[in-house]
Amino acid sequence: MSIGITDEQVELADSLRKWAASLAPLEAVRAAEGDAAADFAAIWAAIEEMGVHAIAVPEADGGGGGTVLDQAVALEACAHELLPGGLLGAAIGSALTGAPGRYGVQLEDDGVVWDGGTAGRGTPEPGIDLSARHARGTGPGLADPAARRTAITFAAAEAAGVTRWCLETAVDYAKVREQFGQRIGAFQAIKHLCAQMLETAEAVTAAAWDAAAAANGADEEQWTFAVDIAHVTCFDGAVEVAKACIQVLGGIGFTFEHDAHLYLRRALTLRALVGSADAAAERVTAAAVTGVRRRVDVDLGGRDEAIRPEARATAERIAALPAADQRAALVDAGYLTPHWPAPYGLGADPTTQIVIDQELGRAGVVRPDLVIAGWAVPTILAHGTDAQRERFVRPSLLGELTWCQLFSEPGSGSDLASLRTRAVKVDGGWSLSGQKVWTSVAERADWGICLARTDADVPQHKGITYFLVDMRTAGIEVRPLREITGEALFNEVFLDDVFVPDECVVAEPGDGWRLARTTLANERVAMASARLTKSVERAVELAASRDLGPVERVEVGRQVALATVCALLGVRTTLRALGGHGPGAESSVAKLLGVRSRQDSSELVVRLQGDELALLGAIGKESGDPLAADVWEQLNTRCLSIAGGTTQILRNVAGERILGLPR
Repeated sequence: MSIGITDEQVELADSLRKWAASLAPLEAVRAAEGDAAADFAAIWAAIEEMGVHAIAVPEADGGGGGTVLDQAVALEACAHELLPGGLLGAAIGSALTGAPGRYGVQLEDDGVVWDGGTAGRGTPEPGIDLSARHARGTGPGLADPAARRTAITFAAAEAAGVTRWCLETAVDYAKVREQFGQRIGAFQAIKHLCAQMLETAEAVTAAAWDAAAAANGADEEQWTFAVDIAHVTCFDGAVEVAKACIQVLGGIGFTFEHDAHLYLRRALTLRALVGSADAAAERVTAAAVTGVRRRVDVDLGGRDEAIRPEARATAERIAALPAADQRAALVDAGYLTPHWPAPYGLGADPTTQIVIDQELGRAGVVRPDLVIAGWAVPTILAHGTDAQRERFVRPSLLGELTWCQLFSEPGSGSDLASLRTRAVKVDGGWSLSGQKVWTSVAERADWGICLARTDADVPQHKGITYFLVDMRTAGIEVRPLREITGEALFNEVFLDDVFVPDECVVAEPGDGWRLARTTLANERVAMASARLTKSVERAVELAASRDLGPVERVEVGRQVALATVCALLGVRTTLRALGGHGPGAESSVAKLLGVRSRQDSSELVVRLQGDELALLGAIGKESGDPLAADVWEQLNTRCLSIAGGTTQILRNVAGERILGLPR
């Protein structure tokens, strides 16, 4: 995904990429090699004619009348083609002065003048970026914080464009390059490297988008915070993806003839121009300690006006009820699961879902978590019989039924297709035998969703059936499984000739694999909370209460930035849904980055407390000892990169389904 989300922004980016490519920018860059005074006059003339540098300047002043975000979309598109000619400096200068022009921007006293060599501000000097001509500054720089915010916002957009080209180039090469008799994209090492590039690219894009979007608001504090998050995320990220691109390309990527090194050079130069990301991370920590969190407001474009009065009235009516009656009222109103079809939900579109969330939050109503029922019931709704829906859906919503998931087995974790639990047809139903593992709440569940093999003579994926199992049935034994936290949150479940009647088969025998991978077409849409994740909030608390050193404060800031980016990925997915588009790469990447965020932040929290860990006795989240709870969280989050598909498997999936790499 690129920075632009709306159809207009996507169209702008597409047209500018084609326009920039038509100017043969890379040929111009190579032709000017060794000529420090090259000003790319022909390309600048085309830029000026198109007005690309002045999109954010009001129309009355000769500009395009667009927003900072529109300008960022344009800069990303042109950086994707590595357009030379001083566009970045001109865009910054035009936005700051409110007048179109060819500017060179100097942020530090006696610092480098960005694009100064093409703007006539100083004598151009050779640099590693062959597509730009910078100059040495001789006077005071721009001390205004707004100038720095604008400069970093636009530079982050260029970093996003560089990152996107590097990812696309690496993936395209991995799809066709053959070694050892197969395309290298089929090798897991290459697939994982490309998936990690995707993770970083989506983080860079989200942070760059947010910095530009925040500029359009009136809250200076929020824009500053968003810019610092982008500073921490975008420039190191662009360099890492550019290096990874060369790694995937191999020897050809190391040659001067290939364009990859030109993009690495641009990424390295952008990082040098904006200054230390560590300093930005410290600023993020300082802001977070004072309570600053990124709040992204969504403009619903008036689409909420007809919906909001009823939603507000319903939320207030539910809030006025005794706490014990609120869940039933949520179910009756369709507000517990508004994205589900009637009569269990409202079949709500994204706008309605967000309005309901906002009004429930405003009224102080908290939805109960459906836990495993949130996975089981949608499958029953989509594929079950009317009798199954009548029997299971409403009681599950009311909390009268608790579900567990009987999928994983000792020999088939992420590889569900290889499961060995067998189901043999008997009179009136099926007899299930086998072992399941990692089953949470099995010790108190009323029902379980279970996959079992019903046909051993067909390919693995086709011989699996989806069962609804009464956990009180004879032949089921549940054994607690103690984890590294010392607690038993999971269980082993043994099934010994467990009878499941025919009416508890969902869909048809053999459909289990398909059902296990399906969800309702009308997916849940929600806005991310401004609050950071548990361990990141705890790290900020420690930064406020302890005398941390600069290195530690940088680490805290980087975790705040990563958690914020994870939330931004969710926001971008929501905005795409509001625009009528399905989820993009952000939704898949969010889990991978979210796992990294929760694991790394929980580990940081414990490290910030020094050697106190060595003398800690029992651990536990309810112990009353903050460190004991922190250690419990650190150990417990180790499961996140395993549960629901290991990180490695998810990267395989991302590589194949999102990037299109071969199996």
